[in-house]
Amino acid sequence: MTKIRDRQFEKIEFRLSELEHHYGPNVHLLSDPFLLSLLARLCANETVQPVINELVGSIYSSLMNTVVAREFPTQTVSIATRMSDAHPQEAVYVGPNIDSDQPVVTVNLARAGTLPSHICYTALNYFMNPKRVRQDHISIGRIMDHSSRVTGSQVSGHKIGGPVDESIVLFPDPMGATGGTLVEAISLYKRLEPEKGVARKYIALHCIVTPEYLLNVTRAHPDLVVYAVRLDRGLSSDKVLASKPGEFWREERGLNEKHYIVPGGGGFGEVMNNAYV
Repeated sequence: MTKIRDRQFEKIEFRLSELEHHYGPNVHLLSDPFLLSLLARLCANETVQPVINELVGSIYSSLMNTVVAREFPTQTVSIATRMSDAHPQEAVYVGPNIDSDQPVVTVNLARAGTLPSHICYTALNYFMNPKRVRQDHISIGRIMDHSSRVTGSQVSGHKIGGPVDESIVLFPDPMGATGGTLVEAISLYKRLEPEKGVARKYIALHCIVTPEYLLNVTRAHPDLVVYAVRLDRGLSSDKVLASKPGEFWREERGLNEKHYIVPGGGGFGEVMNNAYV
């Protein structure tokens, strides 16, 4: 006789804790005191290596959990537990599992994205089918004018190791400042669609984003899904700071004249690598 399936597993829905805003349904600003605390320490002036990279690891491990629970497809599985010898009918878990055969690509946007992408790639290989998980690499950097203002981004090389057709493509990049880097990286994949196929979805995982970044990426790639631990708009007026995020979107400012984030945490590519060039 087959046991009746436990009703508690009929509908499992992950509930995201996020801030209300006016940036659109694809933007998720997490409301998470634990992650905000880790990020505050990470950005503090006195925090140095090796603690910097340890904090980045903790933040991205947690971000990955959230994104997988919210964005990855599930399937119903039936798995006998170690108690099945004594209880062959009852000791069977029947319920949802992440679909381990979903293709996933995590993209290393060198250099700030190198460690976060590696963290995500390693984690994915533990619970997904490793044959369906890949890490791509894009060497991309800011283009500056004579005043050190960012005028764009340029890809100097890339290793895209296979198709992305129906894949979930992840961009774990700590700082969403101007958005130029991510816009160019996603555009690269979309230009390659005749050869590489069409991704199921593109997801960005950030520690910090600015309103300027959100305006840029949502205009260029409205299909992009964004997850961020914190929104920084510290150079905005008092009126803006007292408002709900995005209510006065075009008046919000999170970037200084050299396009660094305020409050921010400095250039993460620099502090994570102790290389200030």
